[in-house]
Amino acid sequence: MTASQHAALDGLPTPRRYWAIASIGLGITLAVLDGAIANVALPSIAQDLQASSAASIWIVNAYQIAIVVALLPLASLGEIVGYRRVSQAGLAVFTLASIACVFANSIEALSLARVIQGFGAAGIMSVNGALVRFTYPQSLLGRAVGINAVIVSLAAAAGPTIASAILSVGHWRWLFALNVPIGLLAVSLAGFTLPHNPLHKRKLNWTGAALNAAAFGLVITGLQSLAHGEAAVLGFGLTGAGLAAGVLLIRHERSRASPLIPLDLLARPMFSLSVATSIISFTAQMMAFVALPFFLQGSLRLTPVETGLLMTPWPLATMIAAPLAGYLSDRYSAGVLGAIGLSVFACGLMALSFLNADSTHFDIVWRMAVCGAGFGFFQSPNNRAMLSEAPKERAGAAGGTLGMARVVGQSLGAVVVAFLLSTTPINGVAHGFQIAAVTALFGAVMSGSRVRRRPAEPEKEVEAV
Repeated sequence: MTASQHAALDGLPTPRRYWAIASIGLGITLAVLDGAIANVALPSIAQDLQASSAASIWIVNAYQIAIVVALLPLASLGEIVGYRRVSQAGLAVFTLASIACVFANSIEALSLARVIQGFGAAGIMSVNGALVRFTYPQSLLGRAVGINAVIVSLAAAAGPTIASAILSVGHWRWLFALNVPIGLLAVSLAGFTLPHNPLHKRKLNWTGAALNAAAFGLVITGLQSLAHGEAAVLGFGLTGAGLAAGVLLIRHERSRASPLIPLDLLARPMFSLSVATSIISFTAQMMAFVALPFFLQGSLRLTPVETGLLMTPWPLATMIAAPLAGYLSDRYSAGVLGAIGLSVFACGLMALSFLNADSTHFDIVWRMAVCGAGFGFFQSPNNRAMLSEAPKERAGAAGGTLGMARVVGQSLGAVVVAFLLSTTPINGVAHGFQIAAVTALFGAVMSGSRVRRRPAEPEKEVEAV
């Protein structure tokens, strides 16, 4: 590859680069905004559709399971047909499924619509990291990841506030209707701004995709069944079948040049440690985010409006910390930055567990801010480490794994909270914050273990050609 060819692949020229990152950000905003809105609205939805609190968790879990099942196959498809095409298709499916959510009249119908919505979100999320990688030059990758994290944080910050405002004057169905105009704008904008990528001349690995769906889908569904107190035989049976499918998947993928499960990338210690740390951190984050609405409204007797507003400092603090950490990650070790961030995150989570009926709004706000700042300071450096560790031709697999780590962790966190809601009174959810704090602290130790490992720099190899 010549220097000029490499330059053409090393990011988009300005101002198109800014339009592309706006398009990428708008797409990921849909997925994040919808998740944040749904979490806040869970108690209201459960009451309106006459469902239990534990059953209402399926509104979140159905979305997450669909993403887990489809994310890696769609990331692989992006390497074959183009990341921009997968992103556009995901946006269109997400928008149509949002309309179905608006008209759902039962918890089952809403959960099914959320499954379809999850497939659309998987299309968006599976190629998000790869699109960022092809939009910005390697020298600015940390800054680009930080900008992407800011966009995610803005969406997360807007979610509780928007949910609170809408719930104060209207029905929860308007929360999903909000996605429709944003989705239409995102689809139209993506068509002429997103970067192209070199295409791989191979067919989609349908056998691997089926085994991937069986492995992740059955394991998560089985764990959910156990958490909801359903028949143990069913829960353990589904989980066991999923693990068996996982073994077959690894055996099927081991000899492939571009495996659906990125075994080639996971063989790199820095990449695998970053993936494991990401799963752990998002497990802790989702435990707190799902538990908070039930804790604040159930134990502290706050209204849905108050809940949404008091949760907002978390993503706002992330919005401030993420770009700073992204800027620093171009210069300092992701292991050190991640360990600092997760340690602060663990302190904030433990502080949440000490809230009680006498706590003031300020007591809640500063704890939320500490959690958000710690998590944001971890996320950008860790994401940069994952994306930069992979060769550029495997950017789709790296980005897909980044998204998979997030949703697997979030699914596991939701499982723990569902178990707590099924087995303990609503006050028992406070123990979830303590479990989440210990989980985040373990992630900090794992992040710190990366300090002695020197990350690969595949882009320098390309430049030397």
